[in-house]
Amino acid sequence: MVKSSIDFRNTTNLSSDRLLALCSQGLDGWSVGRITLRVRYSRGADFSGTCIYGSRRVYINLGRHLKYPYMMSSNLAKVRSTGRGWTRPLYSLELKDGYEVALFVFMHELYHLLVKQARRNTRQKESMCDRFAARHLIEQFQTSVWDEGGHPVLRELWDFQDIDGFVGAARRRLSQQR
Repeated sequence: MVKSSIDFRNTTNLSSDRLLALCSQGLDGWSVGRITLRVRYSRGADFSGTCIYGSRRVYINLGRHLKYPYMMSSNLAKVRSTGRGWTRPLYSLELKDGYEVALFVFMHELYHLLVKQARRNTRQKESMCDRFAARHLIEQFQTSVWDEGGHPVLRELWDFQDIDGFVGAARRRLSQQR
């Protein structure tokens, strides 16, 4: 495993230095090699992200029109069985600025790369990716999680998986962190 690094380009009005520092900090301890990260404005969506496994490229698209704080809907909640199907309550993260939106999208896409790097099945991991990103933002910025009724959600209701352990094979070994 090799130390991770970023080939970075930002064409938004957000500070490139700050964005790169936030994303680099998110990579700390993980081994995905050199990734290419492009941050740009979207063509209309509030935000989006793309991860291309083969070339380790991550694209983050941010809406110019976003107003802050921004309530980002997520797949954090546990799925509930309803007999013949399932449902998932809607939880939202309250993001203070474009940096937090970009970092959430980056951490979400990074988890996709970590799943691939750890040689895990890459299908149906959106909720795990959201939990990974949400955990990072909560630890970094004390981000709040809210339910559909506007009530705060206890962390144990959505942070119930060992998502770091699931991709543990992508963790950088201690001898390589020095």
